[in-house]
Amino acid sequence: MSTQQQQPEEPQSQEAPEDPEMRGAESPVDEKEKQGGDIDQQTTPEDELEGETVHIKVFRYDPEVEGKQEPRFDDFHVPFEKGMTVLDAVMYARDTYDSSLTFRHSCRQAVCGSDAFFVNGKQRLGCKTQIADLEQPIRIEPLPHQEVVKDLVVDMDHFYDQMHTVEPYFQDEETPNPADLEEQRQSPENREKIKMSSRCIWCGACMSSCNIAAGDNDYLGPAAINKAYKFAMDDREGEEIKEHRLRILEQEHGVWRCQTQFSCTEVCPKDIPLTEHIQELKREAVKKNLKFW
Repeated sequence: MSTQQQQPEEPQSQEAPEDPEMRGAESPVDEKEKQGGDIDQQTTPEDELEGETVHIKVFRYDPEVEGKQEPRFDDFHVPFEKGMTVLDAVMYARDTYDSSLTFRHSCRQAVCGSDAFFVNGKQRLGCKTQIADLEQPIRIEPLPHQEVVKDLVVDMDHFYDQMHTVEPYFQDEETPNPADLEEQRQSPENREKIKMSSRCIWCGACMSSCNIAAGDNDYLGPAAINKAYKFAMDDREGEEIKEHRLRILEQEHGVWRCQTQFSCTEVCPKDIPLTEHIQELKREAVKKNLKFW
């Protein structure tokens, strides 16, 4: 009789250590990682959290720590709240379970472009992606086709280099005398034409999704070409500057490498019609080289 009374108590004390699914981040850790002696606090079992929870699987990799140099996924169960985003979930996991979990974030308003992740097989902004819209477990990885620095952080240097290649700043053909400076007005129609291209936040999601960029490291990429579009189509820049920009874009690794797969347009968090802009620049390049005689 006493044995039957003790049965409900045993699973309460043994449930967390025996069930790897409930142990969260501990389940993917192999014997080699355990021997490393530098493993952070593991996740709380799901049953210890009150209310609805979210199951996320986060990519982990740290080349500087022995025992964590082999890529893996850690599981976390975090409390669900209405309006919760992917960024909210990984921040909770970092602040509550594992302070070594590394990722970029800043404004949390889809403006800075810092928190682009690969979520459930698609490039997304962490701060803009609603947990309620995703199937669980939610798989969170760094952006593909870029070198991983640590966990969800990727090296963005090449992306920035490509952006600067197209000279992403306003240029005028002549520098006016300071005494003659006046406002350079833009027509409403021209502003409307380039409005969408100006929304780019340099998150790198489009570049990560582009198969051409993955195979051609010299390809400018959709983000850089879109930035060039913004200035090439601005009426306030002169024709000579526009031709200079088109010469950059029509080179071997410029607009002609685009195969119109629309992957960049599909993942852009700001809904910029990137493929459309690239095709328009192709037409402009052709018109520039047409000669009638």
